[in-house]
Amino acid sequence: MKLLERNAPCWCDSGKKYKKCHMGHDEKLIKLEKEGYAIPERRLILSKEDIEGLKRSGDITRSILDRLTDLIKPGITTGQIDQWVHEWTLEAGGTPATLGYNGYTKSCCTSIDEVVCHGIPGDRVLEEGQILNVDITTILDGYFADSSRMYYVGQVDQEGQKLVETCKEAMMIGLEAIKPFTSVDTIGEAIEPFANKHGYTVVRAFGGHGIGKAFHEEPFVHHHVTGYKGLILVPGMVLTVEPMLNEGTYQCEVLEDDWTAVTKDGKRSAQWEHTVVVTEDGYEILT
Repeated sequence: MKLLERNAPCWCDSGKKYKKCHMGHDEKLIKLEKEGYAIPERRLILSKEDIEGLKRSGDITRSILDRLTDLIKPGITTGQIDQWVHEWTLEAGGTPATLGYNGYTKSCCTSIDEVVCHGIPGDRVLEEGQILNVDITTILDGYFADSSRMYYVGQVDQEGQKLVETCKEAMMIGLEAIKPFTSVDTIGEAIEPFANKHGYTVVRAFGGHGIGKAFHEEPFVHHHVTGYKGLILVPGMVLTVEPMLNEGTYQCEVLEDDWTAVTKDGKRSAQWEHTVVVTEDGYEILT
């Protein structure tokens, strides 16, 4: 990374002089780069206008997840959930990001019990006592907002409730670890010890990701301890934090449909997810 002339227009197109905009940030990044940390490309640092666009997209994602709360119950199918998501997304002026993505044919993912992620909606009927994750990504005006949450199907046993609530808390602990000019791997360093303390493992095969003007961007967000000097987080970067906690082993396998990931031992898994932007003093949830 090279510094611009102090009085040159800032590279972020804010219209401000470099010295009054991103010069201080870039000086910090150059120092961190010399210490061996990876530095994000400038294209990953979004403008205030971009963040406002992401908030509007996030509003759609969040509202759909809210509307599902009273509708998810024993007897409905995962295909019905997908139909609701599809219709509500279009009504709000958005587009479901998963529809057609790498050949995926549905507008959301529905993952039940031992399904870790990427469950494909279809004819499966929800049954009393199951736990369900619904994962939705909305595109609005070119901005992607990704979020998922857990739902109880009827009455769920105490062990299932504990898994779901602990996973939600783990996500929030990961979010609280986000600080500007620190490594993205501090997120996993906060999540995994908390999960392990409560008797759960953290999935390693899948993680969070950068997002914004594309569905998947750098960085990859590990939710376990890696020991790496990961990519440095900078104000304006947008990413998802989406830990998956398992009752048994963290190991997963993908079924023959090339999408559905399940726990290797058949025990239950839970996941919560938010899209967030890194701010000058922490983070802001966009979904």
